[in-house]
Amino acid sequence: MSAVAAIGLQISGAARKVPTWPVYLFGIFLGAFAIWDGLTAIDPVEVLSHNFGMLALRFLLASLCITPLLRFARINLVRFRKALGLLAFGFLTFHFLVWIFLDLGMRWGLVGAEIVKRPYLAIGFIAFILLVPLAATSWQAAFRKMGAQAWARLHRLVYVAVILGAVHFVMQEKVWTTESLIYLAIAVGLVGLRFTWIRHW
Repeated sequence: MSAVAAIGLQISGAARKVPTWPVYLFGIFLGAFAIWDGLTAIDPVEVLSHNFGMLALRFLLASLCITPLLRFARINLVRFRKALGLLAFGFLTFHFLVWIFLDLGMRWGLVGAEIVKRPYLAIGFIAFILLVPLAATSWQAAFRKMGAQAWARLHRLVYVAVILGAVHFVMQEKVWTTESLIYLAIAVGLVGLRFTWIRHW
């Protein structure tokens, strides 16, 4: 056994003793800080939207790191994947609600017009819609009802959603930044690692 595998197994053994609730608590803490940061900013709407969007993307990317860590480093953190995914969806929902209620001021007639007018909004909205059924079927009862194969196929939509989310981040920048391009590269890299699996849809 390689040294990397041995270390990975040790980390996995320690992780099995950790419940999932600290992950949710950590997410709640980050969400509270994001709200505080936004409310104390000069432009609270923009900062709130950015903070929630970035948290959503980061947690989504973190959830996609679970399988590569298991495959290449023998670090088994699979039990935390659902928590990471649900937190990502929660932050994305807040990101969407900030846009609807604070940015557009609940002018519902503008929602469709803005999505059509601004491609980056359309891409972000599609990513959000793709994640809705994933969050709705993240529970064990849905897994049993759908069956393992159908459930797994549905949840592969996360790969499309994360790419769209990263593209949304890049496109909404007035000038492409190194940060946004790094996030896009990470998203493409993580999805690329699973390309062999994805192509068997």
